[in-house]
Amino acid sequence: MTLRTIGFFNTFLMLVLIVFWGSSFVVVKIALREGLTPVALATFRFLIAGALFLIILIYRKVRKHDSVPSQSIDKRDLPLFVLLALSGVTFFFAAQYTGIKMAGAAIAAIFVCLLSPILIAIFSAVVFKEQLRKRHIAGIGTAVIGTSIVIAGGSLSFYGDSEFLVGSLLLLFTPFLWTLYTLLGKKIVGKYEPYLAVTYITLLGGLCLVPMSIAENSFQQILFLSVNGWLTILFLSLTCSMLGYYIWFYVLKRVGATITSSFLFAEPLVTAVFAVVLVGEVMTWMTIAGGFLIFFGVALVAKNN
Repeated sequence: MTLRTIGFFNTFLMLVLIVFWGSSFVVVKIALREGLTPVALATFRFLIAGALFLIILIYRKVRKHDSVPSQSIDKRDLPLFVLLALSGVTFFFAAQYTGIKMAGAAIAAIFVCLLSPILIAIFSAVVFKEQLRKRHIAGIGTAVIGTSIVIAGGSLSFYGDSEFLVGSLLLLFTPFLWTLYTLLGKKIVGKYEPYLAVTYITLLGGLCLVPMSIAENSFQQILFLSVNGWLTILFLSLTCSMLGYYIWFYVLKRVGATITSSFLFAEPLVTAVFAVVLVGEVMTWMTIAGGFLIFFGVALVAKNN
């Protein structure tokens, strides 16, 4: 993979994207320090992002009239869209944001960004009968060892802190949700325009978060948000959701999934730097070693023949 192969502009866009997505874990922690609950933060982010997606979708339809694909979805696909919204937005971000609050931003990035490709490879082999080679099995085993070291290292660093342990286990749940979202998404990608699908999934995911926010009595927090609280939510909505997804699909269309996805392996490093500098997280040698083993395991699984 060379700069000439990808193109300077596409490379620049992907670097911007991983800065947005990598820093988002830390921005979430800053927002949580403002007093927002994890569920409320996820709710406000995706309601705003979903509404903006919908406005742009309507604008595209009005501006281009009949030259754009249908902006509606088949009623028979609605249950699948709801399941995608629950797995990729509602439960995923409620668990992720709670895990960030309890275990930290760097741990969240390592688990979400590096374990998801491992799980996708495993479940693809089971569901789609894709072959797992010895190299893949070795990579999966290495990643499992690295994950154990990250959790154990964090627990030791905080002297058996049960909150860190629970947060880490909760974050371990998120790659499974993202894997489900990815595998289910394969059925949608071929039938609907990606932007249309993302719009409905984002909006549905945000709406499904509302009852959770009301149940925990946090929905009214939007009335008392500080300036910093609003800035963090707008950052997550505008750069990570709207602009981030646009860049992702733009580059994906031009250079393919394999090359585009490879940039995401740098995301945990970006998160770690922001976490140490902005919120004072401590990176122990066991966390670094475990993260490296997970990265190495992912490299083995993702490596071409």
